Amino acid sequence: MAQYRIVSGSVAVISIQNPPVNALSAAVREGLLLSVRAAASDPLVRSVVISGHNGPFCGGADIKEFGNVSHLESGPHLVEIFESVEALAKPVVAAIEGFALGGGLELALACHYRFGHSEARVGLPEVSLGLLPGAGGSQRLPRLLGVRAALDMIVTGRHVAAGEALKLGLLDRLTDGNTVDAAVRFAQSVEGKPLDDRRLGNRPCPPLENIDAFFEEALIHARGQARGAAAPLACVQAVRGAATLPFLKGMELEKRLMETLMTSGQAQASRYCFFTERGAARWTTPTGARWDTCRARPISTAAVIGLGTMGRGITVALARAGLSVVAVETQEHQLDQAQRAVSRMLKGRGGVSYSADLQAAAGADLVVEAVFEDMAVKEEIFKQLSSVCKPGALLASNTSSLDIDRLASCTLRPEQVLGMHFFAPAHVMRLLEVVSGPRTSPQTVAAAMQLGRRMGKVSVAVGNCPGFVGNRMLKPYLEQAYFLLEEGASPELVDAALEEFGFPMGVFKMSDLSGLDIGWRVRKEEGLTGPGVSADQPMRSRRGRRYSPLGDLMCEEGRYGQKTGRGWYLYDRPGGRVARSDPWLRSFLEEYRARHGLLARRIDQQEVLERCLYALINEGFRVLEDGVAASPQNIDAIYVFGYGWPKHRGGPMFYAAQVGLARVLEGLEKYHKAHPDSPHLQPCSLLRRLVASGSPPIHKWSEVVKGHRSQL
Repeated sequence: MAQYRIVSGSVAVISIQNPPVNALSAAVREGLLLSVRAAASDPLVRSVVISGHNGPFCGGADIKEFGNVSHLESGPHLVEIFESVEALAKPVVAAIEGFALGGGLELALACHYRFGHSEARVGLPEVSLGLLPGAGGSQRLPRLLGVRAALDMIVTGRHVAAGEALKLGLLDRLTDGNTVDAAVRFAQSVEGKPLDDRRLGNRPCPPLENIDAFFEEALIHARGQARGAAAPLACVQAVRGAATLPFLKGMELEKRLMETLMTSGQAQASRYCFFTERGAARWTTPTGARWDTCRARPISTAAVIGLGTMGRGITVALARAGLSVVAVETQEHQLDQAQRAVSRMLKGRGGVSYSADLQAAAGADLVVEAVFEDMAVKEEIFKQLSSVCKPGALLASNTSSLDIDRLASCTLRPEQVLGMHFFAPAHVMRLLEVVSGPRTSPQTVAAAMQLGRRMGKVSVAVGNCPGFVGNRMLKPYLEQAYFLLEEGASPELVDAALEEFGFPMGVFKMSDLSGLDIGWRVRKEEGLTGPGVSADQPMRSRRGRRYSPLGDLMCEEGRYGQKTGRGWYLYDRPGGRVARSDPWLRSFLEEYRARHGLLARRIDQQEVLERCLYALINEGFRVLEDGVAASPQNIDAIYVFGYGWPKHRGGPMFYAAQVGLARVLEGLEKYHKAHPDSPHLQPCSLLRRLVASGSPPIHKWSEVVKGHRSQL
């Protein structure tokens, strides 16, 4: 709804009321239009201020209505409301506190003046939902800021702080005080002044030299950044319309582009991701239990054990969340390096102390172990922590795959042991897998989940099994990529197919970035490589199933990836980032195939996608069947926010539903028939049951999963 009142005798203050973000729902739109009309017809009103109730100006359209045509069509359309605001014969001032995002900023652009609080932020983030600003934003913003600045804001969807917005000309004034009061005084000062030039729909776009070349380059750049997403390209087209067409024609173009995007599968996937991110924090298990009702012990102090790359990032993430952190590293040289690196990342901010003695963790509420992936080393640390730490302290491991229950068995407090699997770099990546062992208490999980929220993470509770959810599903994905190399593909072909699908980098570039030696260490821990396995004549099977030793052989050659300057690609130096094709690798693969009697064949990108993605998806169904993840939505949150799955594809389980479960099943059956020694291609029984049940929508899968024991 919208509240209407008269202040100072002549100013109508219209306040949008729809907590928590004052979204423009059907009821709000109706109230807003009625209020604007009331202000227009009231002879006592000489100016208008539009504000948000209790903080934020407006968070934009109500996203819950996007999938409901009846809701979208009920009440007046935003375009109609904004035209009425802009056409008003009395000055209209937007009083922006908190944020004005999406439709909220479009409303502010329809106002004649924009008054902002110094800590406010503004933006048009529709592109992140697979859309473009569809209520005049793509037409008014370029007329206000010019094409370059407007295009940057619209295509990236970034939020702009008030200070930058003032410099750009997006805001007219700033205040540190009460924004509405200041806006009312400002509105009175401009009463009776001409408004024609203040109406952005009346303005031409500022001229731009070489406009055709500019937009051709902008499209090329957007296409490269978008990796298959349609919305950024549509944004460029809409802004081009603002630069080259009269306002009304540009609005017609914006409407056509918006209608195409709104009904697209990509927009559906992006909206799904929006709600999936928020739903991950609800922590409901397949059995219906809830952890968010638990009274979690507060965490104010933490210790991090091990200050390699991961430990440093975790230290920074905890310190930024306001915790007092002690960082422990027993190697003096590593401790000195870590102290400098952490201080640099925190930009000199305090909150972190350092020690070479594990005893320094004695007073911490939470201890996060972040040493390298060696079970024996981790077990020894947990034994020591059990006696060193205070009774109520939670003990967490940052392991990416090892058994949490085995670590818990080393302590006298197994109910206070859990996994907190951060993703590198830990202070940047948003995903946190919170791993619950069979003896981990709900209060322990709740404490970690709440801490994850404080750190700004998308926290997902998962069960305990090798690789948990993310890395367990990644294993068959990597495995198929290796098999494709054996059969004739190149790293460039596999990576190109995956990057065209939308991943920021393909599987082999990703391996080079993270380090081939990490997976090698895990395989050694599992007994798949190392002593007992011939290095010069490696077997291509392990435990009765197909196995590719390619990654092991690369590590034996000292090719660990970017850190050594050589991996699946060649880099100009150790630590280099620019990947180049390596002639050595081509010869290496040819010799490997010849040694094992493998005949290279032509492999196309479609096979790459189907074998890699379907194997990953198939394991996702097994994860659901085993009760290791609470829902397909949680799996998708893990893959979007931790593994670079493109948002416009919704996540692996959503993608499977969108492609069609029957088609995924058919593809798996085809590839398993061709490769019977690869059990990850054998369709999961849950997938078969879902197809037999008519392939229900993703939110109905839980009804088919019922009856399986939850690991959470």
